[in-house]
Amino acid sequence: MARARVVARAWAETLTPARRADQALLFTTAAMTALRKGIGVEAVVRPGFARPRGRLDHAGARVAQAIGEDAALLPLTEALHLITGLYPALLPARERGALGAFYTPIALVERLLDRATEEGTDWADLRLLDPAAGGGAFLLGAVARIRAALAGCEPAFILGRIGARVLGLEVDPRAAALAQAALDILLADLAQAAGRPPPVVLRVADTLEIPADPSFDLVVGNPPYGRVGLTPAQRARFGRGLYGHANLYGVFTDIALRWTAPGGLIAYLTPTSFLAGRYYGALRGLLAAEAPPLSIDFVHARQGVFEDVLQETLLALYRRAGRAGRVRIHYLTLDGEGRAWIAHNGTIGLPADAGAPWLAPRDPGQGHLVARVEAMGHRLADWGYGVSTGPLVWNRYKGQLRDRPTGKRVHPLIWAEAVTADGRFVFRAAKRNHAPYFKLQAGDDALLVGEPCVLVQRTTAKEQHRRLIAAELPAAFVARHGGVVVENHLNMVRAKGIPRVAPAVVAALLNSAVVDQVFRCMSGSVAVSAFELEALPLPAAGDLGPLSALVAAGAPRDAIEAECARLYGEGL
Repeated sequence: MARARVVARAWAETLTPARRADQALLFTTAAMTALRKGIGVEAVVRPGFARPRGRLDHAGARVAQAIGEDAALLPLTEALHLITGLYPALLPARERGALGAFYTPIALVERLLDRATEEGTDWADLRLLDPAAGGGAFLLGAVARIRAALAGCEPAFILGRIGARVLGLEVDPRAAALAQAALDILLADLAQAAGRPPPVVLRVADTLEIPADPSFDLVVGNPPYGRVGLTPAQRARFGRGLYGHANLYGVFTDIALRWTAPGGLIAYLTPTSFLAGRYYGALRGLLAAEAPPLSIDFVHARQGVFEDVLQETLLALYRRAGRAGRVRIHYLTLDGEGRAWIAHNGTIGLPADAGAPWLAPRDPGQGHLVARVEAMGHRLADWGYGVSTGPLVWNRYKGQLRDRPTGKRVHPLIWAEAVTADGRFVFRAAKRNHAPYFKLQAGDDALLVGEPCVLVQRTTAKEQHRRLIAAELPAAFVARHGGVVVENHLNMVRAKGIPRVAPAVVAALLNSAVVDQVFRCMSGSVAVSAFELEALPLPAAGDLGPLSALVAAGAPRDAIEAECARLYGEGL
């Protein structure tokens, strides 16, 4: 089936973008028809959610037929999941991104539903909502559990129960049509025995515009993600969880809170980015107040398991109007065959300021470190520092870049490459379009940095050994040139008055392996923001005497690493 999906996507790439959505629906419908015939299920005639234009060409029809026939050999829920997942895979990348339509591996669906079961979900007696149902991946898994829980009841009763208590909302009528068709097949035997069609549980609607009904015991799903432009009315409605631009999955998290009954559960698959960063601070505070998390599973998957998904992913379970407590952390490894392995990572507590980043171990070896870091109450502000971004956005000032330091008010321009991978400051402009100097003009005084600081790269590559790469900007260099201009791909850790810790010591600690691990527990992003640096847990300034002595003496790197590790309780 995995190879068949590759062939299907290759076929879809031969189509013009304007035809892709309709052809994706036709292709998936043809594969579902072949599956239905292969398992001997009669068609259910439904009012159309969507009416695709055109018809499949011969090659597309043959591939769809083969996929459906192969899927008929699989367990039914798995087969339906794989078939409905064809539709988003065949959409053009731009439309797929606009809809937030991405395939959800079945192992993640089952894991999230398992966690809901472990927390007391009664599948025989619940109201369930998927507010962004897509192709129905979570609805298929949930409905299969509901009918299993009601086994032994009359088929008509089971169908009535599902129809009255399950709802899927989906803005894309094509995806909704496929989700409903898959549920029709899943429930076909009950429908035949009851002499009535399966219930319609899909509703084509824009969930952002529907008044909430807070009566659902479980709100579940993989909400869409990506930036979204909200109307003024929508921004006012969802503003309690927003800061700056809106991301769809953050808005859908707020929506889940509005639809879940007190005591009910929210089970979501989302990117990890909401755990840190200023943009999600309001959302973290909202969740902590209204639906504290019960567990978080960090998902690690082999390349190709998530098609076109670049962000790190987690599964989270929340209790609406629950009591905040320790949050269970798991590490879930997924392979290309849909199998998952789960490791327990211990528990975490939420910070007193729930809008601050939530520290959580991202792999099994970090659990003890996070437990120790939770008790560290000091931050850069306690050491006498604040963090800001380099003020120069260079491409707005191209005409002021200079190759030589000639003329008045020309100062060194500090680019990200001035901070070397091993934590040294080297004045250089090594990349294309980078010039080593900058000429200040009238009104540019805010661009001039006149004091020493610690520079930290704002962006690192995912494969890099360290996320935090810092270097001291020497006081002598700044004084010699009468100030410098710092480009905005660098963060500046700047003293406020007389600091309690020397800049060289700050740089040494930020460059240590242990602090890099702490940062990774706070942020899964390759970006390093000023907000996150200011939230980084640190030892008390009074405990830094031995480290300061080592730095002042020019001690070897391994000695400095060992002392940094000791400050965080590592190796004790």
